Amino acid sequence: MNTTLNFAWRNIWRHPRRTILTMLAIAFGAALLVFSIGLQLGQYDLMIKGSISIYQGLLQVQKKGYLDEPKIRNDIKDIQNLARTIRDKTGIKSITARANGFALVSSEQRSYGTLITGVEPEYEKLVSSIPGTIKEGRYLLSDDSHEVIIGKSLANNLRIKTGDELTLMGSGRDGSIAATILPVSGIYDSGSKELDRNLIQIPIKTFQEVFSMGNAGHALIFYHDEIKKEHFFRQQLQQLIADNNQLLTLSWDQLQPGIKQAIELDYSSGWFMYLVLVAIITLSILNTFLMSVLERSREFGIMLALGYKPFNIAKLVMLEALILTFFALTLGTLAGLAINVYFAVYGLTFEGMEEIAQMYNMSATLHPQITFESILIGPLVIFIFTILSALYPAMKIRHLQPVEAMRKI
Repeated sequence: MNTTLNFAWRNIWRHPRRTILTMLAIAFGAALLVFSIGLQLGQYDLMIKGSISIYQGLLQVQKKGYLDEPKIRNDIKDIQNLARTIRDKTGIKSITARANGFALVSSEQRSYGTLITGVEPEYEKLVSSIPGTIKEGRYLLSDDSHEVIIGKSLANNLRIKTGDELTLMGSGRDGSIAATILPVSGIYDSGSKELDRNLIQIPIKTFQEVFSMGNAGHALIFYHDEIKKEHFFRQQLQQLIADNNQLLTLSWDQLQPGIKQAIELDYSSGWFMYLVLVAIITLSILNTFLMSVLERSREFGIMLALGYKPFNIAKLVMLEALILTFFALTLGTLAGLAINVYFAVYGLTFEGMEEIAQMYNMSATLHPQITFESILIGPLVIFIFTILSALYPAMKIRHLQPVEAMRKI
């Protein structure tokens, strides 16, 4: 075995320049894939955080059936007490209670139908970015203050500003008319025109009073930066609500399936480009291995004449390809990992991102993801394609005839 390794190592360095260029091509491809995949996963992480931090949260506890039929009667009893219990038992403060209802909102000039959400202002700030996007006025003060915040798009449609009064009229839980007049304390700009046009927030106790909800609500919202721990957090919440078989825990991708589908589509299209890169690298490597075999036809003919079997010679060629690829991929993977570690620590910001992120209360810094997937999957694909490309030259050795091969120069 040592003799075979020595032969393989010697043969690799017969043409140092060609070997170095081939290794650099493989290493460059590996480094580019490691960095690109890590950056792409980092973009998805930022996309998910930006999406769930606006309103939906990472997880939600709801009554069974509420997601499909968000009726005001599909409520959770004593919801604030349940939220308080979960916060105390988990030690996580970013859990808040909400109540939802639909109503007709009117200013002096116009009326629009919209979603009314009752929130706990103290904890809403920990799970949603909306309180941080107030552009005029201020956010809600307390659970029972009589005031409302509205989105910029809705404010423009209603031709209303902070300090003006807004009339709400809807249907209460008991079928009664839910009506009240509240002053606008703030106008927010979340970055989503649809959300700004269709969502207003009022304190949860005010909501319960207006909509005859008692102490009930419709959802517990949980937020955490570590999206990868979603399964762990979900199990925790599920255990804490296990006594009530009417409740269930929903993850962000169940609440926003469109985001997950968009990520999957983008990831698939990204891999199409990666495979094009791998194919280009593979063809260049195939050319190198094929030239190496053709140049050594005379040598292989002599080896066959001395009693070597074609299989052993082919195994030698494959070993050469394996060694060269292994060292090149190791170099490329380490280089790509080093780049990802640097940007994971210091972040990567593109021109114009800071202004946009500051406007919508989001992070402007992109951090590549360092995972087994981002580190290994790219080099592994290159390794497979490279070894497959070495099979063709190795198989040609089976058809060599000793006498004909020794005549080649």
